[in-house]
Amino acid sequence: MADHGWAGGGDPMGGPPYRSMDDAHRQGGPSHHVQPAPAEQSSLVRPYAVTGGRTAPRTQLAMEALVSSATSIHHDLSTRTPEYQAISALCRHVRSVAEISAMLRIPLGVTRILVADMAAEGLVQLHQPQLNAGKPDLNLLERVLSGLRRL
Repeated sequence: MADHGWAGGGDPMGGPPYRSMDDAHRQGGPSHHVQPAPAEQSSLVRPYAVTGGRTAPRTQLAMEALVSSATSIHHDLSTRTPEYQAISALCRHVRSVAEISAMLRIPLGVTRILVADMAAEGLVQLHQPQLNAGKPDLNLLERVLSGLRRL
């Protein structure tokens, strides 16, 4: 069984690294697979190892939630994991959890856990979307329905 990791260029679903159709045709056709460079092969780490075996974030975190570096406090990230350092660097500009996942080629579930942990430690700020954004309140709808029934 092939051991495709997700770090260093592998597809988060365990397949070979992504290639565009142009790359595929230049390298001998669409069935040709690109092998990761030796440096990439040595950095393969299983997602559960990065999260300490956890499969759920500490807090609910929507994939469209926006994340930014906590700029009010300077944190020394040199002792932190490479994933923390990379997320912190990306979040100098506001990014969604999904963008962070895609840009770092880390599975979305792992990204949610890491970002939630970083938020709990004050390393990043979360800007969660409103749950009922643009939708009327349920209590209001029930009152309207009750009023209509009384007519």
